[in-house]
Amino acid sequence: MRDPYSVLGVPRSATEADIKKAFRKIAKDNHPDRNADDPKALERFKEANLAYELLSDAGKRAQFDRGEIGPDGQPINPFAGGGGFNPRDFGGAGRSGGGADFAGAADDLFAELFGGRSPFGGSAGGRGFRTQVRGPDVAYRLTVPFVDAVQLTPQRVTLRNGQTIEIKLPAGLESGKQMRLAGKGEPGPGGPGDAIVTIDIASHRALSRDGDDVRLVVPIKLDEAVLGAKVRMPTAEGPVSLTIPPGTPSGKMFRLKGRGFRRIDGTRGDQLVTVQIDIPADHDGLKAFAESFVDPREIRAALLD
Repeated sequence: MRDPYSVLGVPRSATEADIKKAFRKIAKDNHPDRNADDPKALERFKEANLAYELLSDAGKRAQFDRGEIGPDGQPINPFAGGGGFNPRDFGGAGRSGGGADFAGAADDLFAELFGGRSPFGGSAGGRGFRTQVRGPDVAYRLTVPFVDAVQLTPQRVTLRNGQTIEIKLPAGLESGKQMRLAGKGEPGPGGPGDAIVTIDIASHRALSRDGDDVRLVVPIKLDEAVLGAKVRMPTAEGPVSLTIPPGTPSGKMFRLKGRGFRRIDGTRGDQLVTVQIDIPADHDGLKAFAESFVDPREIRAALLD
């Protein structure tokens, strides 16, 4: 039977963020899904959850600090010789009945850490723990073609049991993103685990990613740069024509709005197209033209100032 501050390993001056951080670490290290063969881990998890439930409630924490309630959340009886931090008796101040009812303060962290799955259940009246654990999660890797990642094209995944399912790709997709498929893991006494799918975005022969934008380098011929032209080029949605104005220099960048990756807020990046003039290595007509052409500009003068 321990003080809840001692259970979480924080001082009495700890902030709400300190308490939450301490509970997260203990919960991750001792969650039953990861410690099926260690009953002591479950007890540590229960104890930490009870401590967090009390200390994360500003009102209960203040009552505890003033000595009005004990570690079990119940009013202190000065004639009973004090109380103790007993997970089996913790019910929380103001609750009907005793026992462990964990529909309270830690639910948001369970959702964040373990996909919303609290390891605790209850019998009638909210008493008792459900110690049956789910089956293990199963890890998968899914390589998504580059254009599919840009367009968020649904993908198909074949599970270990041979079942093939279709998944929708989320906005904000990037390599390393993990998607959780609830109930698609291995079976267990407390139900099946989940499938954890890690996304890899494949490279493209011409397109590349730059944040939420898509980049492309397009070679153009000298006459196209000088005289102007329309050139065909790829995008994630298919080929399009790009208008090259007369006198376009090598390295000129064009922006195609909304042709990039989709962001979480629903907006999209752009496609950035850089043109490079490709000059033939051996062309008699071009050599003759260059020998007769004189450009009077001092285009490198600024470099020498």
